[in-house]
Amino acid sequence: MKDTNYTTAKKIVETLRKKGHEAYFVGGCVRDRVMKIVPQDYDIATDARAGEVMKIFKRTIPVGAKFGVVIVVRDGINFEVATFRRDGDYIDSRRPIAVHFSDAKEDVLRRDFTINGLLYDPVKRKVIDYAGGMQDIREKTIRTIGDPYERFSEDKLRLIRAIRFSARFKFKIEKKTFEAVRKLAPQITEVSAERLRDELVKICTGKNAGYGLELLRESGLLAVVLPEVTKMIGVEQPPEFHPEGDVYTHTKMMFDDMKEPSTELAFAVLLHDVGKPRTFRRAERIRFDGHTNVGARMADTILRRLRFPNDERDAIVTAVFNHLKFMDVKKMRVNRLKRFLKEPTFPMELELHRLDCRASHGMLDNYRFCKKKLKEYSKEEDLRPKPLVNGNDLIAMGFTPGPVFKKILTAVEDGQLEDKLKTKGDAIAFIRKKFGS
Repeated sequence: MKDTNYTTAKKIVETLRKKGHEAYFVGGCVRDRVMKIVPQDYDIATDARAGEVMKIFKRTIPVGAKFGVVIVVRDGINFEVATFRRDGDYIDSRRPIAVHFSDAKEDVLRRDFTINGLLYDPVKRKVIDYAGGMQDIREKTIRTIGDPYERFSEDKLRLIRAIRFSARFKFKIEKKTFEAVRKLAPQITEVSAERLRDELVKICTGKNAGYGLELLRESGLLAVVLPEVTKMIGVEQPPEFHPEGDVYTHTKMMFDDMKEPSTELAFAVLLHDVGKPRTFRRAERIRFDGHTNVGARMADTILRRLRFPNDERDAIVTAVFNHLKFMDVKKMRVNRLKRFLKEPTFPMELELHRLDCRASHGMLDNYRFCKKKLKEYSKEEDLRPKPLVNGNDLIAMGFTPGPVFKKILTAVEDGQLEDKLKTKGDAIAFIRKKFGS
């Protein structure tokens, strides 16, 4: 297990020890090392107060000094160094009113789950376990440290974090812990939209995303956070196109099939059929007329509610709106097909289409057609030809600036994409014939 940050983190611990302080690795980095996973970062717990830490190390950032939290910057890497503490009462389902500096054991017992409550002494190479985390790792169990209602009442985000850790490691959630999650699920609304969004992104883009989605459903959290998705459950689909079953089952199958998706792809998958429950009707068969338009508007509302960044929201909404366009790619005129292929979101939309097909009828002929065309139009000028004329040329031809400029320039680009216009002279002749002067 190659872990380049371990040595640097160990040096920080050793430096604190030389100054007469206790210090250990703590939390997720210990859990991951026990499970043979390379940690993304290292957190260090110590009895040194924030002011002492800032005196010992040259480069520090006092991100939460009053809570005993300092970032130590070493070798260009940030390491969180926090003083052992016991939290006071919580008033906002997130932060304690005050903290009381304590010892290593008390520091561990205030944390969320047993698997995250491990300490590690990198000098003696020894795990210190006050909460039973090692046994729960062996038994593949997510369990709160102490009473689950108390832990979840301190920070309601822990409700959804239980789901995330269970999904990531494919661990079961201990019975009392899960019962508490289900009972307290309606209180998840006390958590800020941004924090909820971040946890949902980690679940939906992480390992075992389909399992995570199902846990969100079983826990009742999905109905609170994404009620629009729960409405997919039981919504029938035409069996000739969707032998897999209802809309929710189809979506979960796509989640099961994703491989390290981007945020945009994961949420495009989650929301691509969100408009179906509202547009469901029975005619000669089950129909969802206009579900892409409805779904795109609903997706936009959901993503705004969860405070997604504008660029991510726009990409996801575009994918939801466009996902049925693949049905027509073989019939598209060359210029329309090329415009579709050159869209910035097209690679993500193409993967959405592949997942959509694999989780339903299984036919990938349109997917293969698009892949073939992308290879065929591999040169930059095939999809993005340099403009043959511009606004100044149109003014020189006697046109008055206005909406007609966009219409003319688009028509010229269409001619280029269809390989009908190749020179500036071709473009000017085309404009005079079609638009006059």
